[in-house]
Amino acid sequence: MSSSIDILITSASDNRLQEIAQKVKDGKRITDEECLVLFEKGSLAFVGALANFIREKLHGNKTYFNRNFHIEPTNLCVFSCKFCSYSKLYAHKEEGWELSIDQMLDIVKGYDGKPITEVHIVGGVHPKMDMAYFIELIQKIHAHRPDLHIKGFTAVELDYMFRKAKLTTEEGMLQLKEAGLQSLPGGGAEIFHPEIREKIAADKVNGEGWLKIHEAAHNLGMFSNATMLYGHIEKHEHLVDHMRKLRDLQDKTKGFNTFIPLKFRNHDNDMSHVAESTITEDMRLYAIARIYLDNFPHLKAYWPMLGRQNAQLSLSFGVNDIDGTIDDTTKIYSMAGSEEQTPSMSTEELVMLIKQVKRQPIERGTLYNEIKDYSNVEVNTAVLN
Repeated sequence: MSSSIDILITSASDNRLQEIAQKVKDGKRITDEECLVLFEKGSLAFVGALANFIREKLHGNKTYFNRNFHIEPTNLCVFSCKFCSYSKLYAHKEEGWELSIDQMLDIVKGYDGKPITEVHIVGGVHPKMDMAYFIELIQKIHAHRPDLHIKGFTAVELDYMFRKAKLTTEEGMLQLKEAGLQSLPGGGAEIFHPEIREKIAADKVNGEGWLKIHEAAHNLGMFSNATMLYGHIEKHEHLVDHMRKLRDLQDKTKGFNTFIPLKFRNHDNDMSHVAESTITEDMRLYAIARIYLDNFPHLKAYWPMLGRQNAQLSLSFGVNDIDGTIDDTTKIYSMAGSEEQTPSMSTEELVMLIKQVKRQPIERGTLYNEIKDYSNVEVNTAVLN
């Protein structure tokens, strides 16, 4: 009996698509040119089937989530990215917020006694929030709750911190690690290619600088995530270029945990005239990323950005992680017009979301250690929360 992928190979209308499908079946890497063929010739059904084959080969039906919350120290920023709906220029301080170290520590203390495993710290680039400030914050969080994994700071924030402190990338990363920082989020990557980056985020760290910071973290034994902002003015070749640079660094360091495509949202920013991608385009992007990034163990859909139903749909297009409970602690995407204006889900809701599409809910730690399998747990508030 023919397998589903064999049927896909024989039914493909284009010889190049047949060759790509055969490579996927054989576990071989596709080229940049073949990735472009997928963007230009591959139907949603075709790329989705290939991506799901890879997803199930790697993870079966397992779908990961974690219990986390966000701290956003400030939305004031010295940079002015055209796609950003979140940050306010530092010159207009009356439009934003600044949290003190004590206020942020109070947020952490608000989760005392709750089974949260991760705090995620990202925000605007504030000139007064420097290395010393964040080292003190990290040390105090770690001292208060040593078991809480501290994931923090985009490469954009880190680049500014290091330059202001007159530290090399390696020196800055070492100081933060010694203070208690354990891993990096993937934000700030946007699009690496200078042709696009200079149009949407010209004044912040460039693609090479982003990659250098993550490589330095990996070399210290720290893991990180990677992102890509898609669905705006970029072309397919810019997406492939971005993913190739990530794949090359992953070959070198093996330090990336997961890849997270981030959908451009056009609400209340300087690119509001640019139409957003369709859900079909979103799912094609997820699927092609899963096929191309063969050395990334995980592909994540950030559910507050996509919305709950679309996050469920993504689980058939290569995605095996839908992030965490969030607990209504992030404003980054809600301010940009995302599907979820109150981004919070209980563990019960996340488990149900995953079970509804016949996947296996697994609570994980930040580094993908499996904490609990909820497959056979009856979904009710008393049991899960």
